[in-house]
Amino acid sequence: MNYLVSAYSDVGIEKENNQDSLLVQVASCSLGRIMFSVVCDGMGGLAKGELASATLIREFSFWFQNDLPKILEAGLTKERLARSWQDIVENANKNIAAYGQRQGIQLGTTVVALLIVGGQYYLMNIGDSRAYLLRSKVTQLTKDQTYVQREIDQGRMTPAEARVHPNRNVLLQCVGASEYIEPDFYTGEVFLDDVFLLCSDGFRHVLTEEEMFNNLHGMILQTEQDIAEKCKHLTELVKYRKETDNISVIVTKVIV
Repeated sequence: MNYLVSAYSDVGIEKENNQDSLLVQVASCSLGRIMFSVVCDGMGGLAKGELASATLIREFSFWFQNDLPKILEAGLTKERLARSWQDIVENANKNIAAYGQRQGIQLGTTVVALLIVGGQYYLMNIGDSRAYLLRSKVTQLTKDQTYVQREIDQGRMTPAEARVHPNRNVLLQCVGASEYIEPDFYTGEVFLDDVFLLCSDGFRHVLTEEEMFNNLHGMILQTEQDIAEKCKHLTELVKYRKETDNISVIVTKVIV
C-alpha cells in the first residue's frame, strides 16, 4: 500500500498564535510502506499551549525515526505499540508539567496519533482531537475524553445538547495538565481507497459529517493536490462560520 497525504493548519479568525502542531512521516519497511501522522492541540486557555503541542510532536518524530524500527524488527503487535506510545505520553506529561511548575504556568496538549502498516491501522487518542474513517460513510474512530462525552455515555446529556453546552471543551485529561494519563487505543483493517482524517476540535465543530464525506471521500481524491485544496476549502468554510479556535487537519488516502 501507498498513501496520498496532505496536512493543513490555520490560526483561525480570533487567536494570535496557532497552538496546534502536526506531524506526517512516510517510510518503507519489510511490511511495506508506513504512514504515521499526529495532531496535537495545545490547550487554548492555557499558557504556552503551542510549546506543549510542539514538545509532544518532537517526541513522536524521534520515536518514528529511532524506536519504531526496533518495534518492527521485534514484531509489531497492538500491545507492544501501545506500551511504547504510553511511555511517550507519560514522559511528556511529566516533563511538560515540570516545566509549567518551574515557570509558574499551566500548559497541556491533546494528541491523536495514527500509524498505518501491514494492512492495519493503529490509533491513540488523548483529549478531543479526533480521527475519522471515510469509506461508504464517515465513521468516527475515536471517542472524546471530555466532560460532555462522559455525560452522554452516562445518559445525562444528548449529543445535540453536548454540541452547544458551555462546557463542551472541558477535557477529562490532556498531556501536561493531568496527574495520570490513560490513552484510548484502537486498531482495525485498512482497505484500498480508505481515507483517514485526523483533526483538532477547531476543524470539526461547525462541519457536518456529510460535508466531510462530500469533500473528502476516496473517489474524488486523486492527488495530494486534491487533498490539499479540499482541506483548505473546508478550513475556509469553518472560518466563514466563525469558528474561533485554531484549525488543523491531516488527510490520508490509501492507494495501491
